[in-house]
Amino acid sequence: MQTINSPRWFVRRDIDGFFGLALDNFIQILVIVSLCQGVLNFPGTILYGRILPGVALSLIVGNFYYAWLAYRQGQREQRDDITALPYGINTVSLFAYVFLVMLPVKLAAIAQGVSPEQAAELAWQAGLVACLGSGLIELAGAWIGEGLRRLAPRAALLSTLGGIAVTFIAMDFLFRTFASPIVGLVPLGVILLTYFGQVRFAIPGGLLAVLLGIGLAWGTGLVSWDATRFATALEPIGVYLPRFWLGELWQGRSVLLDYLSVILPMGLFNLIGSIQNLESAEAAGDSYPSAPCLAVNGIGTIVAAVCGSCFPTTIYIGHPGWKALGARVGYSTLNGVVMALLCLSGTVGLLAYFVPIEAGMAIVLWIAIVIVAQSFTATPLRHAPAVVVGLLPAIAAWGVLVAKNALRAAGLGTPAQPFTPELIKSFQGSGMFIDGAFALEQGFIFSAMLLAGITVYIIERKFKQAALWSLAAAVLSWIGLMHSYNWAIADTVIHLGWGAGGDWAVGYCLLAILFFYAARQTRKAKSESPEPLLNEISGPQEYSQD
Repeated sequence: MQTINSPRWFVRRDIDGFFGLALDNFIQILVIVSLCQGVLNFPGTILYGRILPGVALSLIVGNFYYAWLAYRQGQREQRDDITALPYGINTVSLFAYVFLVMLPVKLAAIAQGVSPEQAAELAWQAGLVACLGSGLIELAGAWIGEGLRRLAPRAALLSTLGGIAVTFIAMDFLFRTFASPIVGLVPLGVILLTYFGQVRFAIPGGLLAVLLGIGLAWGTGLVSWDATRFATALEPIGVYLPRFWLGELWQGRSVLLDYLSVILPMGLFNLIGSIQNLESAEAAGDSYPSAPCLAVNGIGTIVAAVCGSCFPTTIYIGHPGWKALGARVGYSTLNGVVMALLCLSGTVGLLAYFVPIEAGMAIVLWIAIVIVAQSFTATPLRHAPAVVVGLLPAIAAWGVLVAKNALRAAGLGTPAQPFTPELIKSFQGSGMFIDGAFALEQGFIFSAMLLAGITVYIIERKFKQAALWSLAAAVLSWIGLMHSYNWAIADTVIHLGWGAGGDWAVGYCLLAILFFYAARQTRKAKSESPEPLLNEISGPQEYSQD
């Protein structure tokens, strides 16, 4: 009699998956608290009473839905090894909306004589509207997601994720590991032994790594008792219930047009990133329908905005890593419950006091390694050059981030000493063409996908398709979704507008002409080739295989 496999709501390895995903979400929540208090100077009534309850509901919506979807998918496919899609707060949008929407609104209001309290209220309303706009774009994109997945080569989708993983995820945690080697290396060794070496410990490897990290952090003095800090962590503890903020959304509606140049790219960025994550999940063995997944992605962000959060949510990068950890359905549900409790109770700071990031960073570093590896192993071997090409824009964007942080640390990026085009000249004087890196930074998720796709079609000798993808890159460049940028006080920001990226658009058009010429020459050579006659004379030919 044949045994029918059926998914379970919770398995032992879900604990490992929970620690990894929860750490990722927890870091984002800590960043929200830090930026809202340190940059925007939001009072506790806005941060703990409005924003975090909205974050809680948005995380519950997505985590619960994707867990339920995985369970139903497993039942239909009679599988017990299906892994739910990871879900959480979108990091890029978080920073974009704080620094490019909310902070400018607040500073403009203060410059007009508005009180700091009222300026904070206006900045929060602006964040709500930006978040709502992003959610609407993601929701509308649910109907085109499956078509885009079919159109784009797998290398184009996965290499983009690999670039993000190796830079914005892996490098930070790798640096942290070697900055505190006594604390960082042992948990990393446990993770590598558990998931690469298949060594079994008495308790789940992820839990063991976190416990060792906590013990080493406190034992070595990386974390120590601080009565003042502990008292500060206790202050916001309470019960914060979410509510609707529709009136405040309506009051801030003008932001939707005023900051469209930020909201539109962020919404498209989240949409494309979610499509790439769905492709990554399929490459790992779990195929999910695009339309409902992308729709719920948008709905989660809309829920966040309506209920007080300024920060979009999204399908997370890393599904193959969670799957390799052995996580299935329960890790997603558990993550939603725990993160919601932290946000609704104001205990975020208390947990951060006792559990340092160093305790769990090994899990996230391992997830990044798996994502990069998948971009090579889940694509045809001959497409490996395309994967490498797709990694480069993210590496450039990360390099720009490091350069900007260095400039800010040197005292630049202030109203008295803002970033200016003269910076480019100073970099070029040292032999570094930083302007090219600035151009690659803007819309790098688009340029990575397009450049990798073009390379795939060149490898496959489908030069017409490569030309069409070059024209698509020209269109995105022309309207400013790729490459073009403006100078801000402490940053470079995307520049939307008709003809905004003219130089890059012309370059891509010339590239398309070259590819069309190659396609024509290939067709001409094929039509003139006496290949059928040669085959008859020489017999079957042997070709090397990848």
